[in-house]
Amino acid sequence: MTFADTASKSRTIRILAISGSLRQASSNTALLQAAISLLPEGVEMKLYGGLGDLPHFNPDLELTEPPSVTGLRAQVKWSDGLVISSPEYAHGVPGVLKNALDWLVSGEEFVGKPIALFNASPRAIHAQASLTEIVTTMAGRIVPEASTTVSLLGKNLNAAEIIVDPEISSELKSAISSFANAIEQFQKQ
Repeated sequence: MTFADTASKSRTIRILAISGSLRQASSNTALLQAAISLLPEGVEMKLYGGLGDLPHFNPDLELTEPPSVTGLRAQVKWSDGLVISSPEYAHGVPGVLKNALDWLVSGEEFVGKPIALFNASPRAIHAQASLTEIVTTMAGRIVPEASTTVSLLGKNLNAAEIIVDPEISSELKSAISSFANAIEQFQKQ
């Protein structure tokens, strides 16, 4: 039985989407926005918008965390799983995304959380490998069958254009459905 078969019988699956890019016309953000529009019944997804508001990680601030950090922690705690889509800069994860993940290291919100990794460029293999290592080290549970690479490189597609592309939208629907299924299985354990 798949998630689609049981969606009406169970509670809503809540997913927090995080784009590793601050760029206004980011293909990674567009990919997540499109995924939000293609959700199956019984799945809710919110796009985290505070990446650029987080201060530089400083362990000295953990006892009196700024509101932007407590907000991030609250949203991660709210979610049943995270979808992270990240560009690659200089063969690595953008600093703003690594900074956000650093703020989550000492908390319990991230530990054991199902994670799907989306990638808007098949050439971004170094960032994907780095992100996999970071998430695994933080005790996140990467769901390989829900992680996907979609080739948006050079296409300059916005979310609406991604949604109407039959190949890309089908890939996103499949990934999100697989992710919802995995989350549901994890919750039964």
